[in-house]
Amino acid sequence: MGENVPSVVLNSGWKMPIIALGTASQPVPPPQVLISAYLDAIEVGYRHFDTAALYNSEEPLGHAIAEALQRGLIGTRDDLFITSKLWCTDAHPDLVVPALKNTLQKLGLEYVDLYLVHWPARLKKGEIVFPFSSEDILPFEMRRTWEAMEECCRLGLAKSIGVSNFACNKLSQLLAHATIPPAVNQVELNTAWQQRKLIDFCKEKGIHVSAWSPLGANGTWWGTNAVMDCLILKEIALAKGKTVALRWIYEKGVSVVVKSYNKGRMKENLQIFGWELSGDELNKVSQIPQQRKFYGEQFVSTNGPYKSLDELWDGEI
Repeated sequence: MGENVPSVVLNSGWKMPIIALGTASQPVPPPQVLISAYLDAIEVGYRHFDTAALYNSEEPLGHAIAEALQRGLIGTRDDLFITSKLWCTDAHPDLVVPALKNTLQKLGLEYVDLYLVHWPARLKKGEIVFPFSSEDILPFEMRRTWEAMEECCRLGLAKSIGVSNFACNKLSQLLAHATIPPAVNQVELNTAWQQRKLIDFCKEKGIHVSAWSPLGANGTWWGTNAVMDCLILKEIALAKGKTVALRWIYEKGVSVVVKSYNKGRMKENLQIFGWELSGDELNKVSQIPQQRKFYGEQFVSTNGPYKSLDELWDGEI
């Protein structure tokens, strides 16, 4: 089943399936509900799972992987691609490797396929709480934090490393001193926030772009109906009988992190191959009004490194 989803070859040389099942939920469902959903996803063909220390989903995902192996749904651990992320409370150079080891322990794995710096930000050491207090925001040492990410690679704890929620200038700063360039930049990207400048920049630098919130995260506390309620998309979807918003992203050379625990919807989200959007349809999508939905205001503080949203997003807002 999983072989029906194409892969992209990252700059690290590893292959990544271009559709991932996202595991961020607010509130977090009981572990058994999550384990069952992840097993459903494996059954219908998902081979890439996107988790993070912040999501409280690493442990249930680990249980689902163990059960999938036991039930023969997958042959070996290598049949799956697992992404996790370093939370800001661990974005201290000396805490990066221990944080990944903690993640691996929760997942019951020896390595993750991709480890991302969740935000270009650092918080005081301590337990993970979100939202957090502005007093907890510290200067972000990008260079030394990235060196510790590279160490994760060298130790074989992560096959590829990357970032999340980085705008162009921050990527430039990182690339200026990186020995191992980021393989992926996972960002908010959908038809209502098309990120044209960032896609072009990353393409030029050989960094693969991955989209979180590809359907606008409709129904979540921070989400938007701009994608699901968009008349242009509804009109094209009616003609095609397909999920146009995901296909559009795929045609941009971007991978997607989709989030649904409904088995029927999970299947539907995999049906984006073997057909394409016409020039006229692409033109219509390019005219959709643009607006970022998740601004990350929490990271802006008079005492922190980002004193405005403009500084956080390098003016890309």
